[in-house]
Amino acid sequence: MVKLRELEAFDAYMRHGGMQKAAVSMGLRQPMVSRLLTSLEERVGFELFIRSRNRLTPTPEAFQYHIAVVRTLASFRHIREEAVAIANKQVGNLVVAAQPIFCDTFLLDLVARFNLNHPKVNVRIIDAGMEEISRMISDHSCDLALGITLNGDLFGASVTPLARCEAVCIMPADHPLTHENVVFFPQLLNEKFVELAPGSPLRTRVDYLMQDVELKRNIVAEMRHLRGVVNLVERGLGVAIVDPVACQLINAQKIVTRPLFPKIHWDIAQFIPKEYKLSRLGKAFSDEIALEIAHLKGSGIIL
Repeated sequence: MVKLRELEAFDAYMRHGGMQKAAVSMGLRQPMVSRLLTSLEERVGFELFIRSRNRLTPTPEAFQYHIAVVRTLASFRHIREEAVAIANKQVGNLVVAAQPIFCDTFLLDLVARFNLNHPKVNVRIIDAGMEEISRMISDHSCDLALGITLNGDLFGASVTPLARCEAVCIMPADHPLTHENVVFFPQLLNEKFVELAPGSPLRTRVDYLMQDVELKRNIVAEMRHLRGVVNLVERGLGVAIVDPVACQLINAQKIVTRPLFPKIHWDIAQFIPKEYKLSRLGKAFSDEIALEIAHLKGSGIIL
């Protein structure tokens, strides 16, 4: 099998036209370059040089072979550059699963900032509910995931809590409850509700609490994503109980937020498959998540 160093010696000789110049370009002694060329010639099985009076004259086959060698060495250089870039966290692919509300809010700025520092990295963000996130973690189809711990930890996942969240009640700016500092659940009797679709962790918790206080709410619309819920509340359709991160989607001139009692709280968490170590890219992205979470804490959106 032909060795890379032999190809490099052959290319150096063909480009520089002499043993001494080839040796200098490679940082080797002339006898070593000579041995590499002889070894290559034995491996390829045809004559590369005509030897006369310590001088090598390339054969027609050598010129033909050199074309292929140039292409091969260019490929090896590209591979080396890729390796250096990966080592410096500058190239690669990253798959991140996240709940829709994160995809619609702070992940947008995060991905844009990550791209500035890693312009050759393809980040694939997958909009997923907690059930889908659990499946992706289980079958290792994502590098990491962002979700909530409202329904407990995911089986097969290493969980890193990042921040505490408390649900808030949002309502149109002209709603009577805007005069309250805190909204108590009994005050929501007979209110029109815009809700997340059944099956979401927050919707399940709200349903449970409403049953606990024997409050039957009037649900006028349901949406899968909180962005849609916020937009419907903005249009005056009703009130909603939402993740505090949804406040990033709110037009403060049209919607007012109020804390709830009893509180509904959970943790934003990062999930990775158990016994899985994040790659350099994954760690870099995780570090960006930590910075974004710190920003949200500083703005008072999460705790």
